[in-house]
Amino acid sequence: MKNVIIITSILLLLAGCGGKTPVLSTPGKRQVKTTKRVKGTQRPYKIKGKTYYPLPSAEGFSQAGIASWYGKPFHGRKTSNGETYDMYSRTAAHKTLPMHTQLLVKNLDNGKEIVLRINDRGPFVRGRIIDLSYTGAKELGVLKKGTARVHISALGEVVKVKEAGRTVEHFLPHADFTKGKFYVQIGSFSQRGNAERLQKTMLKTGRSVNVSTYDRGDMLFYRVQVKAGEDINKAKEVVQAMRTLGYGDAFLAAK
Repeated sequence: MKNVIIITSILLLLAGCGGKTPVLSTPGKRQVKTTKRVKGTQRPYKIKGKTYYPLPSAEGFSQAGIASWYGKPFHGRKTSNGETYDMYSRTAAHKTLPMHTQLLVKNLDNGKEIVLRINDRGPFVRGRIIDLSYTGAKELGVLKKGTARVHISALGEVVKVKEAGRTVEHFLPHADFTKGKFYVQIGSFSQRGNAERLQKTMLKTGRSVNVSTYDRGDMLFYRVQVKAGEDINKAKEVVQAMRTLGYGDAFLAAK
């Protein structure tokens, strides 16, 4: 897994719905909090018997950038959410999206697309926004080149409800993409002493800073991470502050 910056594009289409929404109920079923009605022009995706649609841009998540993929060195190892990484599954790694987010990924170079589930963090390489599993990369035609220009958007599950005598589809509640436990990574070192020196430097500025250990399999890395709060907008300000201090490779990620 590798290192990267995603902040500028991550909020282009990220926003929450304003106001309260009504709660509809149907006999014998759980109550469903509604959001916006699904547009008829949107293409549905069926995943394990459930139907998902791209979330409206007014409340969803969308991002464009470079995708990469990761395979055998990580196959069988633990992902960031505690699962065992299976390179043949339809999963992916993203820096900030909530775990288990269903994500539509489209290869802008060839038009191919796939739906993947987020179960890991990364990629930790500057200029990349998502790490695909081997299967994801194969189906998108990314294996040979290694990277590709992609557009990604979050999907939301829908449910049919009765409204004014008609059956309509509404989105089920989904994770708030602006919330999480965010940090800004400002350095990664093979020598722990270098990481601890940077940590001490940052502590003098009043920041809360951790050094985390990352085992790549062939080498240990020590990552210096500045705590950035639980709101992505506030965390973005921390990224900009770190860059102003000279940490040009600083990027945002979530635990």
